Amino acid sequence: MRRRQKVIQPVKITPQEKKDLKNEIVEQSVIYEKKIYDLEQMLDIAKSFCSTLNFKNLLESITYICMAQMHVLGAEIFVRDLVSSDSFTLETSVMGPDVMTKIPASSPLISYLLEEKKPVTYEQLKKIINDDDVIHLLDRFEPTLIVPLIQNNHLNGILILLERIAIENDTSYTDYEQNQIMNIAQLASLAINNASLLEKSSTDMMTHLKLKYFFFNALTEEIDRAFAQNQNLAVAMFDIDFFKKFNDTYGHECGDYVLCSVANIIKASCRDTDIASRYGGEEFTIMLADTGKEEAMLVAERIRSKIENYDFKYEDKHLHVTISGGVSVFDTESNPISSPKNLVNQADMGLYVSKRSGRNKITYFEPEENGVENLEEDV
Repeated sequence: MRRRQKVIQPVKITPQEKKDLKNEIVEQSVIYEKKIYDLEQMLDIAKSFCSTLNFKNLLESITYICMAQMHVLGAEIFVRDLVSSDSFTLETSVMGPDVMTKIPASSPLISYLLEEKKPVTYEQLKKIINDDDVIHLLDRFEPTLIVPLIQNNHLNGILILLERIAIENDTSYTDYEQNQIMNIAQLASLAINNASLLEKSSTDMMTHLKLKYFFFNALTEEIDRAFAQNQNLAVAMFDIDFFKKFNDTYGHECGDYVLCSVANIIKASCRDTDIASRYGGEEFTIMLADTGKEEAMLVAERIRSKIENYDFKYEDKHLHVTISGGVSVFDTESNPISSPKNLVNQADMGLYVSKRSGRNKITYFEPEENGVENLEEDV
C-alpha cells in the first residue's frame, strides 16, 4: 500500500504581517551589526591595552577609551597601592594636598564591589554604603557609575565614570552598556595587573625611583630614537656628598631618610617624559629626552640648589645635605656616542670632576676635551 505524500501548504500572511516581519528582520540585523561592531571595538581596545606597559600611559589610555565608549566627560581610576595593599590610590588626577586621594581597603565600598562584581550607579551606592569619608571623596567627582576592576577574584582598581552626555535626554546606562563597560573593565584590570608587576619589578621600593636595569633599557631606546630623529639626549648623574657620615653619625634609618628625601626632590624636578633612577647606593641618574647642554645643566643645577637649601629634619636634627653631579649630552655631530653605558660613563666622569674640585657642584662632560673615540675604546 503506497503512502500518500503530505503536501505542505504555503502559509498565507497578510501585507501587514509581511511588513512587520520585514521590520523585525531589519531590527535584528541592526542589533547583530552593532554586536559585531562592538566585538571589533573590544578587540581594538584589547590591542590598545596590550600595547603599553607604562603604568601612567596605560591608565590614561583606559580613561580616554571609557570616555569615548560610554559618552562621559571624564573618568578616574583608583588602583590598589603598589607598595602597600591597604589602600586604593587615585592615580589619574591631581588634587590638592588636603584632599583625601585614597580609599582604604577596609572600606565597605571595596567589599561590596568585590561581592557584586558589577557596576553600580552612584545614587544606588549612596543608599548601600555606609562610609562618610569615601562618599565625601566621591562627591567631588559627581560620578554617574562606579565600576570594579577585578583580576583573579581580587579587586585591583575602581573605575569612576563622571558626568554623562545625555542621549535623547537620557543619561542612564542600559544593561547592554553596563555589560560593555564590565568587559572593558576586565581587559583594563588584566592590563593594570601586568603593568603593576612591571612597575614593582623595575622600581626601587625605598626611593620609588626606577632601577638601574630599567634605566639602561629605556636609555638604549632613547639613543636609537635620538639617532633617527637627530635630537639631543641628556644624562645627569648625582651622588650625595659625604653620605657615609649620615649612617655613621645618626644610623642607617637617617641614611634612608636622606636617600628618600633626595629621591623625592629629584623626581619632583623631572618632567613626565624624563626617567629618574636610583643607580646604586647613594647615586642617582636622570634621562632627559630631547634636551641639550644648556637645558640639562639648568635642570641639574636646579636639583643641586634645591637639595642644598632643603631643610632635612630628622628626629629634631637639621641636616645639611649637598650633592655633586655630572652631565653628558648625546649629539649626532659633537657626541654621537652609541652605547648607553658610555653616555652614563661620560656623566660619571663629570661627576668625578665635581667631587675632585670641591663637591656640591655640577660639571658638564666636554666630548671635545676628553675625546669620545678614546672613551668608546677604553670602556
